[in-house]
Amino acid sequence: METLDWNAKYSKLRTCLSEGKQILLHFVNKQVEVSRYNPTNAELDIISQHTRKFIERHLTLCPEKAELHKELREIVNRRQYDAIVVGSDQVWRPSYNPWLSAMFLDFTEGMIVKRVAYAASFGTSVWEFTPAMTKKCARLINKFNFVTVREKSGVNLCRDNLGVTPTHVLDPTLLLNKEDYISLVKEDQEPVSEGTLFYYILDPNDEKNALINAVATKMGVKPFTIMPRCQAENRTKWDVKNRIEDCVFPGVTKWLRGFMDAEMVIVDSFHGAVFSIIFNKPFWVLANAKRGNARFDSLLEMFGLEDRMIAIGECVDWSAPIAWDRVNEIRKSYAQRDIELLLNTLS
Repeated sequence: METLDWNAKYSKLRTCLSEGKQILLHFVNKQVEVSRYNPTNAELDIISQHTRKFIERHLTLCPEKAELHKELREIVNRRQYDAIVVGSDQVWRPSYNPWLSAMFLDFTEGMIVKRVAYAASFGTSVWEFTPAMTKKCARLINKFNFVTVREKSGVNLCRDNLGVTPTHVLDPTLLLNKEDYISLVKEDQEPVSEGTLFYYILDPNDEKNALINAVATKMGVKPFTIMPRCQAENRTKWDVKNRIEDCVFPGVTKWLRGFMDAEMVIVDSFHGAVFSIIFNKPFWVLANAKRGNARFDSLLEMFGLEDRMIAIGECVDWSAPIAWDRVNEIRKSYAQRDIELLLNTLS
C-alpha cells in the first residue's frame, strides 16, 4: 500500500494569470485582499518540517512525486495499482479543492483499477458544484466500485446530484483506538503539555479568546494551544520572510499530546472534536459555519453529542458530563463495520 505524494501545483502560466486576476480585482473594485501569501517550496519545507517528518516516518509514500495533474496519470500507469482510495477531509468541496475532478479520480479513466471513496467529505449540506462540475463528477463517480461519505448530508448530496447513494461511515481517524495514538506520542517522547484546557482554534478572534479565558478562570484550568503563532489562514508575506519560525507547524505527536493531557477541550475544528471523542475528553465545539457546520452536525448526531456544539454568549454548564461508555460502544460498532466494508471492497 502506498500514498500518492502529490504536491499539487498549477502550471506557471495559470499561476501567473490567477495572481494577476487577484491583484486586478483588488485595485479595481476591492473585491480581493492580496495580503495572503503562498510560500515558496523552500519556505514550505521549513514551515512543514515537523509534519513532513511524521508523514515520511509513518506513511509509505509513492517514491515518484507528482506536481502537475498530468503526472498523476503517468505515475499510476507505471505503478499498476490494483485499487485507489480517495478521502476524506472535504476532498469533494469545490471551494477547498481547485483540483476537484482529480478527487473523483479522473486520472484513472480508461484504466482497470478499483476506485473507492472512503469517508469523502463535502463539508457542507449545500450543493456547491457548478452545472459543468456536476455533470463531469457524476460521470466519474459512477465508475467507482464503492462510495462512502463522512457526513450524513453527503448521502443526500450524492443521491440528488451525482446519481449514486453512498454509505455513511466514520472519519478514518476514528477507526483507530486511543492507544494507537498514545503509542506514537510515547515513541517520540513528547513532553507533558503546558496546561490543562486545550483549545484548538482554526479561526481565532477576540470573542473566542475571551470565552476561553473566562472558562479557564471559572473551571480552574490553565489554557494552552498547539498552533503556530502565524496560522496559515492569516500569515502574510512579511511574516514568512521575517519570522518564518513563527509559521512552523508543530509536530503531530505534540498535537496528540495536547489531547492526552487535557482535562477539557474547546475547539472550532472538526478533527479537534474527533480527537476529543477518541481520547474521551470533555469538549465543547464553537460553531464554525465558515468551514462547514454539516461536518459537526453529522459527527455529534452520530454519538448523541449534539449539546456539545455551542454559540458564543450561550449559557453553558461547563461541567456537564459525557456518557463515555455509550459513546465508545457506538464508535467501536461503527469502526468494526466500516473496516469490514473497506477490506471486503479491496480484497
